[in-house]
Amino acid sequence: MAPMGIRLSPLGVAVFCLLGLGVLYHLYSGFLAGRFSLFGLGSEAGGAAGPGAAADGATVDLRELLAASVLAAVRGGDEVRRVRESNALHEKSKGKTREGAEEKMTSGDVLSNRKMFYLLKTAFPSVQINTEEHVDAADQEIILWDHNIPEDILREITTPKEVPAESVTVWIDPLDATQEYTEDLRKYVTTMVCVAVNGKPVLGVIHKPFSEYTAWAMVDGGSNVKARTSYNEKTPRIVVSRSHSGMVKQVALQTFGNQTTIIPAGGAGYKVLALLDVADKDQEKADLYIHVTYIKKWDICAGNAILKALGGHMTTLNGEEISYTGSDGVEGGLLASIRVNHQALVRKLPDLEKMGHN
Repeated sequence: MAPMGIRLSPLGVAVFCLLGLGVLYHLYSGFLAGRFSLFGLGSEAGGAAGPGAAADGATVDLRELLAASVLAAVRGGDEVRRVRESNALHEKSKGKTREGAEEKMTSGDVLSNRKMFYLLKTAFPSVQINTEEHVDAADQEIILWDHNIPEDILREITTPKEVPAESVTVWIDPLDATQEYTEDLRKYVTTMVCVAVNGKPVLGVIHKPFSEYTAWAMVDGGSNVKARTSYNEKTPRIVVSRSHSGMVKQVALQTFGNQTTIIPAGGAGYKVLALLDVADKDQEKADLYIHVTYIKKWDICAGNAILKALGGHMTTLNGEEISYTGSDGVEGGLLASIRVNHQALVRKLPDLEKMGHN
């Protein structure tokens, strides 16, 4: 007997094929949407990328975010060092600062920014990232993080610390002290990452690319850096910006006397490290850090978090805490200290506070 054949309806085959194509289309379009969300494409242009399409109630482990931030700062630092050592800076101007100084940008800034931004955005697509340099979607990179947490972080922070993803803002400075970088004053240069939760700085990473020293800290967690054993608040050594050391010196000598030392330096990251016990022979030591003009939040957030984790303080010159939400700048200057009476210093320096608002 001949085997029985199965007849397929041409209409049924056509319907089945159309249904299959429809399923494939929706799967593929969903995949593409996820990829674009992952890289922050479609967010507003400039230095900020908004949260990705995270599910409601998504959380972020701060311990993992710290590990990724350390890696991002180091990877960015590798680019900064490579560009400087190749002498291919391709320096150009971004315009003028409020004080009228030239605001420079180099290939080191751009390439470091790309590495740092996309590493963090790939690993944590649902958090907001603010960065000093423009993020160009055309230059996106797939930079994967293996979720490995270094042993030094695991020793200090033994358990995960989950927070709502929507409460997190990351601040990146891909190259702090660009002016000094162009002058080949390498010791001042840092790369920095800060994480704020509900506007409060909780994680800070400051990396020095040319000495390969990295400081990190988590508020109520741990750190790999510590304060020095003593500070002089009667006749302090004060670290200030190279561009306005004269302004601070005049007021400081009136306030603390002729034995006060002013240390002009580049880079906010370098100045914060000057207050700490840092194992870097090129790092100068200071008792206070004072800034008397407008400053951007990506310049100071990481240092603020580290100081806060170690029991120190960073405020405006009139003693106000700095919020790391909203605008990207801080009016009124800043005062940073550790293991001294911070509010007493604020009261001693009213003339500096006035400068900060000029």
